[in-house]
Amino acid sequence: MSQSSSSRSDITSMEKRERIRLDRQEGDRNRMEQASSRVLWFDSAGLSTPSDGEGLLQRIINLAYTGIVLHADNLEALAPAIPARMTRIFHANHVEELERLASLPRGGAEFVVASAEEDVLQKAAALGLKTCYRAFVDDGPSLHRSIQDGRRHAYLMVRFQDPTNIPLELVIASLQATHTVLIKEINSPADVDDAIVTLGVMEVGADGVMFSPRSHAMLDEFISRFTRLEQLAVKLQVATVVRSLPIGMGYRSCIDTTTLFSPTEGIVVGSTSQGGLLCCPEVFFLPYMDLRPFRVNAGAVHSYVYNFDNRTDYMSELRAGSPVMILDRSGVARRASVGRMKTEVRPLRLIEAEFEGGERVNTILQDDWHVRIFSADALPLNITELKPGDKVLGHLAQPGRHVGIKVDEHIIET
Repeated sequence: MSQSSSSRSDITSMEKRERIRLDRQEGDRNRMEQASSRVLWFDSAGLSTPSDGEGLLQRIINLAYTGIVLHADNLEALAPAIPARMTRIFHANHVEELERLASLPRGGAEFVVASAEEDVLQKAAALGLKTCYRAFVDDGPSLHRSIQDGRRHAYLMVRFQDPTNIPLELVIASLQATHTVLIKEINSPADVDDAIVTLGVMEVGADGVMFSPRSHAMLDEFISRFTRLEQLAVKLQVATVVRSLPIGMGYRSCIDTTTLFSPTEGIVVGSTSQGGLLCCPEVFFLPYMDLRPFRVNAGAVHSYVYNFDNRTDYMSELRAGSPVMILDRSGVARRASVGRMKTEVRPLRLIEAEFEGGERVNTILQDDWHVRIFSADALPLNITELKPGDKVLGHLAQPGRHVGIKVDEHIIET
């Protein structure tokens, strides 16, 4: 290869690396826009400079992470790189190591001291520093000790020997009336599943996790799943019913979920990609049947069910285990899973509603008095009693989809 060819090859390789770097930065910025209120810490053990690990720490401080744990051997080198918005945690094994904080600006007064040693934490508290008790749980006595000792500190970080989350549930329940922030330490830097599941245990979840991936690929996977885990706000608007009429027989499905709905939650269902109406779960009194607070009688099988990530699913595509988006009256969304789909032939009713801007949506539901949608005040309306002029809650989306994904093209649906 000629020298000029070699130079061009080097330039091309550099351009590719720079493009990857810029793309990664752009992705990181987008993720930061969805920064969470969860506590998310990273343990810097083994890193000596901010550029170690191919710049892993430099990415961490620009993501949704809220704290960095430093150690005696990297405190001076890494502390200046941590932005003021993040919590700085110093892990100390011995009381003497606390002296290292004195060399930092303000004597390290902004640091949280973490340790498994009670004498270290007592000394840190005497110095006016916040403390984090680090506990290892491998049996019943160590579990109860972690709760009793941890509640005396600002933070409790727990690492469990076994993969079950049942001990974590007990810690969550025991600390919920205290001001102690509960953080689960993830054992493996590659166990993204454990980190994500931890944040959803008992719906409330731990206050946070310490998850410390050691590769960019693992960090990418975690941040991607972490941002999807967080609650999203989906805009609900008031629409006016313009017509409601029976249209004959057809297949309709009930969505039985693995969660329980509150009286202000439902699922958005529509016949077009323009949007849909907020359908009620079976949580309201019915004189002839027991309530099924896990179910939404959601409509005809062709219908769109609005989901996370600006996607939709056809009713007929949902299966046991499929994710669904549950919305409350204020538009706050949470995730649930389908337990089963129950599809039967039933009489159907078309409901069409118009938003303030003139956009129209429709949904087709089982034509029965016990099937309901939400009013503008988030109260249940029996669909057989709907009349033009009634106000209902709906979601207005940008039209145009292929295989459930939003596309930018002109599509007319009627």
